[in-house]
Amino acid sequence: MKRPWIMLIVAANLAVIIALAFIYPHLMVSAGPLVPAHAQLATDCFACHTPLLGASAGRCITCHAVADIGVRSTTGVAMVRTGPAARTPFHQHLVAQNCLACHSDHQGSRIGQSTRMTFSHALLQPATQASCATCHTAPANNLHRGLTAACSTCHSTERWRPATLDHTRFFQLDGDHNAPCATCHVNNDTSRYTCYGCHEHQQDRISARHLREGIRDFQNCVSCHRSAHGEPERPGGRDRRDGRSGRERD
Repeated sequence: MKRPWIMLIVAANLAVIIALAFIYPHLMVSAGPLVPAHAQLATDCFACHTPLLGASAGRCITCHAVADIGVRSTTGVAMVRTGPAARTPFHQHLVAQNCLACHSDHQGSRIGQSTRMTFSHALLQPATQASCATCHTAPANNLHRGLTAACSTCHSTERWRPATLDHTRFFQLDGDHNAPCATCHVNNDTSRYTCYGCHEHQQDRISARHLREGIRDFQNCVSCHRSAHGEPERPGGRDRRDGRSGRERD
């Protein structure tokens, strides 16, 4: 036979929970206020919820026709937007029409914010996943400006950072070398590069300088130069010549 004090503790806990549900219903029962766009439904729970079953995606599309999401409002008015969203009615091409996989109309408390569902790229069809620019605008910096390579070359859909490409492994982009990709990768062909074309790197000047130092194999610049500040050590431990002074390093 169970000890009576255990049953008393359980009964007391249930009584406290029930009392709190009546005293603070918005904290104990409600998932928080609705998002502003659905504020008018605050007193109509069954517009989205099925009794005892919770919210369902089926209730969402009774108001939000899938074909109109991102294109027209629920009243049929054409939506005027700027930025990436203006050109991306991607809801029509999801692998599953599950609104609740990404959207939570109740804003909840700060404690629950970390557990809210967020958008999953897995819901996008493969062709849409590969077209990142339909939703995202590339950062306005030299590394991305004018770049035509697919975003997936360096980034994953899990998170933007860290990127898989660490350019410093090949050449450090600092100082005057922090240039647009096409400066070194002609036609944005990242499978090859050239150091010629800049004022300080004219082909005849580079050729004469290296030949004067006895260096005849200098076509693959990054095999010796990984930054503008000198050269790496030889694999055998001996230092290469300093390309700026022509003298052996100390």
